[in-house]
This record gives sequence, structure tokens and C-alpha cells, in this order.
Amino acid sequence: MSPQKHLPIRVVIPGGNGQVGNVLARHFHAKGDSIVVLTRRPITAPWQSVAWDGRRLGNWVKELNDADVLINLTGRNVNCRYNTKNRREIMESRVHSTRLLGEALNEVAHPPRLWMNASTATIYRHSLDRPMDEYTGEIGGNEPNVPPTWRLSIEVATQWEKAFFAAPTTNTRKIALRSAVTMSPDPGGIFNVLLRLVRFGIGGASGSGKQYVSWIHEQDFVRAIDHLIANEQFADCINLAAPNPLPNREFMRALRHAYCQKIGLPATEWMLELGAIFLRTETELILKSRRVIPGKLLQSGFQFTFPDWPSAARDLVNRWRHINP
Repeated sequence: MSPQKHLPIRVVIPGGNGQVGNVLARHFHAKGDSIVVLTRRPITAPWQSVAWDGRRLGNWVKELNDADVLINLTGRNVNCRYNTKNRREIMESRVHSTRLLGEALNEVAHPPRLWMNASTATIYRHSLDRPMDEYTGEIGGNEPNVPPTWRLSIEVATQWEKAFFAAPTTNTRKIALRSAVTMSPDPGGIFNVLLRLVRFGIGGASGSGKQYVSWIHEQDFVRAIDHLIANEQFADCINLAAPNPLPNREFMRALRHAYCQKIGLPATEWMLELGAIFLRTETELILKSRRVIPGKLLQSGFQFTFPDWPSAARDLVNRWRHINP
């Protein structure tokens, strides 16, 4: 039996100029799909780039009419200090844009059949004791003995999802993407940040090294997105993460081995706190234990190409070397 021919679809990606948006746009473009990226700063790309501000309705609304899939990735970068201004912008950029898209879908005659909205695996509690799936995972925010700044990501994620599911879209299937960090060798991504530490010999354990790291290889990320599009039984919240999270100490060791780096100096918690102030970021991004597994994907029979970090790290390092000879 010959393989089924792919029927091109039309995909609209608000906030699609970041790392994850580019990963998705490249993937859909390679398949012959039609892509429209909604962005505050339109750029020249192999796909269409349309201006929007994420705050008010405009000419961009017509791009949603007759689209097949809407994937909203809009949101201010969380790699910053959680001061009052940044906290407000992180929250509003996500919640307001999501509400706006809900309004826009009610303005068009033929709205997309599927709306996927970014969320985050960080919505689950700091977990060292057990993994968090969609069925038994515990929403965070009330963990004892964690910094109060860690509550921001929980508050943002819960308000984000609340705005998403509150949008009245009767004829549109909705999925909140509780995604772990997407690993790709693209410049500016989290993988490049981690590999730079390894290259400079400071890619050892962070803090205790016991906190779990959840991640997903870019190839599995886009394959999971395709899987969610094709299978209409998926709705509600879906975890996008590799099935084998591992402690930070083991995670960094595997990355060092993939790069053939023998030295990996560790960083104590106080060193990380001091460095976070200097780099204008927060230690939650490093020290919170994210032990998330993709229960619904696994239950559906989805097969990960890179289910474990050592194999993913080797692939990513090899591809990084190809980009940076």
C-alpha cells in the first residue's frame, strides 16, 4: 500500500518569530503547507509574515478565515528579572493576546478547526518525588520552602489557560500545549545556552543537581504537533515533553559527554543567585524541578524519536557542529 499523500493545510502562528515558532514554520513549510506568522515585527521569510500587536483587532483577523490550524505562541520572554514591570508584561502579553484571538475567531465566517495555545510544563509543582502527567499531575503554587518568585510562572500559566478555555469557540477544537523546553541547535535557543556552558568548562551540576529537567527534541515537538492535528480525540491540556526527564546533574553530564568535554565545574545555589542578578534573569529557570511526562501522547501510541536525553544530546551536538564548523 502506497503512503497516504499529504494534503496541504493553512496554519496561522501568532508570535511565530521566536525559536519555537521558527521550528514549526520550517516544519510546515517543508511539508508544503501554507504558513502565516502574526508578529509585531514582520520579517522576510519563506512564509507570509503579517503585522499584529496582540492587543487589538485589525486587518490580520482575515488571516484566520479558512485557516485549518491556529497555534498561538505569543508571550514576552520569561528570561528576565521578575520585577513589577516585567511581571505585568509577562502576564498581559499572554492573557490579552489569547483573549483577543478568541474575539477574532468569532469575527470570521470559517474559523480554524483546531486552536492550539502555548502553555507551559512549569504549571506543575516543583517535583522531586514523582512525575507529573495530565491525569495525576499537581498544579504548583503552594509548595513549601520555595522562593515566592516561583509562583509567578504558576499564576501566569493558570490565567493563560483560563483565558484560553473561556474563549467561546464552539466549532473549534482547543488544546493547551503544556510544553517543556524545546531543544534545537538554532542560535539563541536554550540548547545553545547550555552548550556554551559546557564548551567553557562550567557545565556541571546546578545547585544540588537533584532537580529534574524536562525537555523535548525539536523533531519530536513537531511530530507531536502533527499527531495532535491528525487525531481529533485530543483536546484540553497536553504535555509536550520527552518521556524520560532526568536530574540536572545527569542531564549536564550527558551533554558534556556528547560534546566530549571532560571538565564541568558545578555552580552552587548562591553562585547561581548572584549570576542571575548579573544576567538579569531568575534562578527558577534552573533550580525548579520539572518532572513532566507526556501521559496522553504515550497512551495514544505516539513513538518518540528521541525518548532519552543522551541520544537527543548527541544528535543536537552533531547538528550544532554542522551549523558552527
